[in-house]
Amino acid sequence: MPTPDATVSGGPVWADVMTTDADSARAFYGELLGWSADAGNPEFGGYFNFLRDGAMIAGGMAYQPGMPAEAVPNVWSVYLRTEDAAKTVAAAVDHGGRVIVGPMPVGDLGVMAVVADSTGAVIGMWQPGLHTGFATVGEPGAPAWFELWTGNFAAALDFYREVFGWRIHVMSDTPEFRYATLVNATGEPQAGIMDASTMTQDEVTAAWSVYFAVTDADAALEKIAQLGGKVLRPAEDTPYGRLAEATDATGVAFKLMGPNKG
Repeated sequence: MPTPDATVSGGPVWADVMTTDADSARAFYGELLGWSADAGNPEFGGYFNFLRDGAMIAGGMAYQPGMPAEAVPNVWSVYLRTEDAAKTVAAAVDHGGRVIVGPMPVGDLGVMAVVADSTGAVIGMWQPGLHTGFATVGEPGAPAWFELWTGNFAAALDFYREVFGWRIHVMSDTPEFRYATLVNATGEPQAGIMDASTMTQDEVTAAWSVYFAVTDADAALEKIAQLGGKVLRPAEDTPYGRLAEATDATGVAFKLMGPNKG
């Protein structure tokens, strides 16, 4: 699968984890993905960065009692690139979204905001300043893919097209499988939208997820179990790699992408 590019407008530029146990998160992802982590910045509520080979690869935030109800703990969040956070937030509201965190400067690093899209999924946005996003994407130990599962496929396509300016390629639009991608100017996919209503009979809770690249998905699942995590979906060969789903030691869900075995 092509490597997402953090310079694409509307594309994934950052991901972070809100966790009830920052020390556990540092240890877990350090052991699993080979990350280190900085000490955190008190100026920004103790927000810290995970590092891969010394370069920023993802973020982390310790959940604090008294945080707003919208600050859901133990979850990975995705941020899409915007060139104007205030304008994008206004567009989100105009197209059925809801503001969770309004545009907020983060020093000279950039401007962040968080909204719920028109299908209920929480999505962040980042207007880059000095912090331009992932140092690396698509390599082992780095984020590799970003995906929205939603029960309202058509509404999601409209929202991300109109609010974030997505150029959308519909890969499949059948009752059995509906999937679309954001593509860059040369047609390479950057992120996906899955119609999850075709995958389950239960009501779908719309949500974004992050896939991390690994050299061996099965070995990574074994390591996750040893570290106190849980396997949610065993590794399976697909046209896009060997995919799996798990949680870390505090229950934060994420996905894995490795080479196929076949």
